[in-house]
Amino acid sequence: MKSEVDELIYSNRYFALTREELKGQARIQMSAKRFKHVLGVEAAAVRLAEQYGASIEAASIAALCHDMAKEKPDQEMKELIKETGLPSEMIDYGSNIWHGPCAAEIVKREYHLFDEDILNAIRYHTVGRSEMSLLEQVIYVADYIEAGRQFPGVEEARRLADEDLEAAVSFGTQQTLAHLIQTKKKIYPRAVATYNRWVADK
Repeated sequence: MKSEVDELIYSNRYFALTREELKGQARIQMSAKRFKHVLGVEAAAVRLAEQYGASIEAASIAALCHDMAKEKPDQEMKELIKETGLPSEMIDYGSNIWHGPCAAEIVKREYHLFDEDILNAIRYHTVGRSEMSLLEQVIYVADYIEAGRQFPGVEEARRLADEDLEAAVSFGTQQTLAHLIQTKKKIYPRAVATYNRWVADK
């Protein structure tokens, strides 16, 4: 049975691929488990985009592309960081940090996607940033609340997302930073800037 997302037809405003073609490209870049997550993020992103007035097509594209680099070999991603001039310091923080920026570079290079708002939504879907567009907020929150996520606080995040997108951004950011501190993980400076803007300044 097809969902509303499956009925979505791309306008070719952003690039030449159809949604089915982009789904196919995503499928071959990752495991079945990761692909299921990506489809969950797309469903959540399209719903949030419709609710809050972002482009549904852009939300679908960004969601399908956001984890394109998640399961790439570390060495391949390190080389891409060097080749494309991405900040070299991100290498010290592991693939959880660099897979977003690397995915944006991959979709530019391989699929000729050049819309900066979509690329930024892909780049910053993990750590966010102090100034996020509506689309960036949609993808950031959708990645956090998609139906396959199961962790303490996710139901509250989903409730907030239904009522106030910025509140959901704040909640997700606060929870993520708290988890990193509790587990004594290194915190990427951009994540701190996101916290300062979306949590501390609220």
